[in-house]
Amino acid sequence: MARGCLQGVKYLMFAFNLLFWLGGCGVLGVGIWLAATQGNFATLSSSFPSLSAANLLIVTGTFVMAIGFVGCIGALKENKCLLLTFFVLLLLVLLLETTIAVLFFAYTDKIDRYAQEDLKKGLHLYGTPGNVGLTNAWSIIQTDFRCCGVSNYTDWFEVYNATRVPDSCCLEFSDGCGLHAPGTWWKAPCYETVKAWLQENLLAVGVFGLCTALVQILGLTFAMTMYCQVVRADTYGA
Repeated sequence: MARGCLQGVKYLMFAFNLLFWLGGCGVLGVGIWLAATQGNFATLSSSFPSLSAANLLIVTGTFVMAIGFVGCIGALKENKCLLLTFFVLLLLVLLLETTIAVLFFAYTDKIDRYAQEDLKKGLHLYGTPGNVGLTNAWSIIQTDFRCCGVSNYTDWFEVYNATRVPDSCCLEFSDGCGLHAPGTWWKAPCYETVKAWLQENLLAVGVFGLCTALVQILGLTFAMTMYCQVVRADTYGA
């Protein structure tokens, strides 16, 4: 009976981790594609230039693949050490995510102030050599969200030392339109506009976070159940 239960949990655990590993492959693939085609796309921070969408996806995908691989091998081999390693790694990830979420909500105001200051520093790198990713990211954000600057379009005046903005701030795009009168530019601040967009989609973000947590809890349950079954089978087998 114990052996039958073990086999059932074994194949469920393997199927779960195979999907986990394939998901990691997908995330890694998207990250590599972004790095190859878009450079350091979405790098807006001057303090953390390596914090790009491509790098985050590559690191996340690699880590997920590694955890999924450990889980798959642990299930197939019924190896207690690998099953326990999988459980501990997944538990640490879950605890880290929970800690980050709690700290984010506890220090929202401080994070807001720091983020705006850092983004304003990053504006000075716009259009400079070696900062194609940051330049592209700002151009896309200002065009798609119809905004200009971090807290105001005047943020760009300090960057150019003149009354001008990037052409992506223009109501109607054309070469050199950023040199025209302020009446032809978007007035909305990008930080508040993107923040409002995120708040409008908070339900989707919350559902995604909840689903991620449930998948991780399911993985922890499978791992610990199979670990206990292996221990029980070894005990009775002995």
